[in-house]
Amino acid sequence: MENTENTLTLRSGATIRKITPEKAREKNYLTRAVLAQMHLVPSGDPVAFDRAEDGSVIYYFDPERVTEAPPEQWYYPRAKKEVKSLESGTQIERMSIKRAALCGFYTKERLEQMHYEVSEEPVAFTVKGDGSTLYFYDKKTAVRLPLNCVKCGRDVRYRRKLCRACFEEDLAIRRAEGDIYRSQHFGMDRKRVLFFDLELTGVYTHDEIISISIVDAEGKIIMDTFVKPAHKKKWKQTEKIHGITPDMVENSPMLDELIPEIKEIFANADNIIAYGVSTDYSHIKYIYDTEAEREALREKTRCCANEYVRYIHEHHPDLIHASLTDAMECLGIAWDGIPHSSIADTIACMKVWEALFPNYYTE
Repeated sequence: MENTENTLTLRSGATIRKITPEKAREKNYLTRAVLAQMHLVPSGDPVAFDRAEDGSVIYYFDPERVTEAPPEQWYYPRAKKEVKSLESGTQIERMSIKRAALCGFYTKERLEQMHYEVSEEPVAFTVKGDGSTLYFYDKKTAVRLPLNCVKCGRDVRYRRKLCRACFEEDLAIRRAEGDIYRSQHFGMDRKRVLFFDLELTGVYTHDEIISISIVDAEGKIIMDTFVKPAHKKKWKQTEKIHGITPDMVENSPMLDELIPEIKEIFANADNIIAYGVSTDYSHIKYIYDTEAEREALREKTRCCANEYVRYIHEHHPDLIHASLTDAMECLGIAWDGIPHSSIADTIACMKVWEALFPNYYTE
């Protein structure tokens, strides 16, 4: 959290304002102590805060965003309830260390070991054997402290659990290794490397193929056709993405009619490449009857998206999006056709692959 006099920024990113107890009562906001008395726990972030005389934070919660506390937080068949009043006037309940842990409450020392710093007043307590009081604090409202680099152990972490200096050193090594890998000569025959893309009625395994495009590495279109689904009659959500309507596929061949041709095309390929191959493979594999055939297909498949993600992690670590459109933009490649159509996506995948692996083919 980032603290100012009148605002707090929570770990979730939400910013809450300081209000007076009177204003909190007007809005029917509840403190943690009141929630505990009602056997409730917050289901969302605090909505406001105040400060006790000792400087600790008193959070206020929206009564519309609470839920019933689990029994282990409040129910003791034979326990005598014992409470303690804090300087702020808040009453907190005595509980065992085990019960506190179940509630997500820890001592200040334990939170420090977990790299947290308390900001809120105690939420519970226990009494040690020597009669002294041990307070518990809620981990959810504690401030996460910066962690040190796992490599040098000195500076604060920047990325990948490393400080900036160690990250840059590690990045240079990974980048050099990646460049060597991508620039090597693979000796692949362009005619035997295929790129394909499917458009679907949805993303689940029960959804159906409604378009398939296959292009070889010379840019020759091997197959490009709509497919009439056997069961689905409409697909409103994915229609918004690829623009394929039920009317457009009404007179197209069904997948069963295309299976012999697709199998023959794939059989003559050494590599079959798609952008985000897991989704396409999870649907196209069902044209094969046996697990052995499906495994043979899987061994031929390569994922262009995975290779692009590795590339940007090594060369553009600030990039966080890795769609095919993002890859085209990052690599400065122009589209042929309309993005999200299977033929345009197939050709785009081919171009991205060649940009990543300039020596992939025999010339």
